[in-house]
Amino acid sequence: MSDRDPQPVERQLPTEEARDLLSLVRDIARHEIAPEAAEEEDAGRFPREVFTLLSASGLLGLPYDSEYGGGDQPYEVYLQVLEELAAARLTVGLGVSVHTLASYALAAYGTKQQQVEHLPAILGGGLLGAYCLSEPASGSDAASLRTRAVRDGDSWVINGTKAWITHGGIADFYTVMARTGGEGSHGITAFLVPGNAEGLSGAVPEKKMGMKGSPTAQVHFDDVRVPDERRLGEEGQGFAIALSALDSGRLGIAACAIGLAQAALDEAVAYATGRRQFGHPISDFQGLRFMIADMATQIEAGRALYLAAARLRDAGRPFARQAAMAKLHCTDTAMKVTTDAVQILGGYGYTADFPVERYMREAKVLQIVEGTNQIQRMVIARHVAGPESR
Repeated sequence: MSDRDPQPVERQLPTEEARDLLSLVRDIARHEIAPEAAEEEDAGRFPREVFTLLSASGLLGLPYDSEYGGGDQPYEVYLQVLEELAAARLTVGLGVSVHTLASYALAAYGTKQQQVEHLPAILGGGLLGAYCLSEPASGSDAASLRTRAVRDGDSWVINGTKAWITHGGIADFYTVMARTGGEGSHGITAFLVPGNAEGLSGAVPEKKMGMKGSPTAQVHFDDVRVPDERRLGEEGQGFAIALSALDSGRLGIAACAIGLAQAALDEAVAYATGRRQFGHPISDFQGLRFMIADMATQIEAGRALYLAAARLRDAGRPFARQAAMAKLHCTDTAMKVTTDAVQILGGYGYTADFPVERYMREAKVLQIVEGTNQIQRMVIARHVAGPESR
């Protein structure tokens, strides 16, 4: 890795408080996250102590109400925090995004009593969440999920298997979508399930090409009993809650993607300005200069796109189309920029001595999670051209 420190991203932040917040995040990222990132990812180690620190620092509940321990920050600010964390280590940035996603149903649809009882611990009490929608046979077609919750008196009994769950097996709570009614999207209900519930277990984590420090696993529900007080929203409202959460979650993925791309660009520029060939820094050669210019332009465009969507969300306006666009563009940008960074470093880029090969492996998953980029294109097309005629 180069010894050259990258220049901080120039950010447009709405308040002095937000500027102080970003300064804190950069300090944590530089001193507590980045130094161990490569070694811990190679070892497949999840940095739980980092999430404990983030919780204690008020960074796990930024977009939520301060009444319950949140940070009262607009999404415009929260997403830029995610970007900084992801630039230091994607496992951390994505983990914060997933925790925020898992907290959404309770914060947006929970009763006052539920929020008072559970949100303070979730937002600032050191807990870590997971979001359970996908299943082995229902990924993009989430409305066909098979995990079932059956009412038994004042409780529900949940059976089934969820798949591709970030923090699966280590989370303290799971926001679970389960079928309580008939087929289709209207038969699904949301539940807040404690991680230590009897009958809940995590499978062996998946062996992945990247993000090895972030556990991704199936989660099994074998007669897991959940009191009705932990049902979130109305019966049959779960799929609408899930889609609403994913609109916001896609912005989190977009911000993480831009953070990863920015880290790759910074490394490529540091290498190109320090590496000399034919008597000149290789950054003097037009072929590489144009690559760097394109990388920087796509990153700036992605940052502007996710921030524009965030500002719509903060203003209470519809933002689903823009969120899908941001997720699509930013994750495709991360894949292209990290690939180009490997090319700029040449043979060194293909070795683990520099982080760009890890960035490239990590970027790929961002085009898949929380709705593949093919699904994003379908969402965007429906907004622009209307639903399919079939």
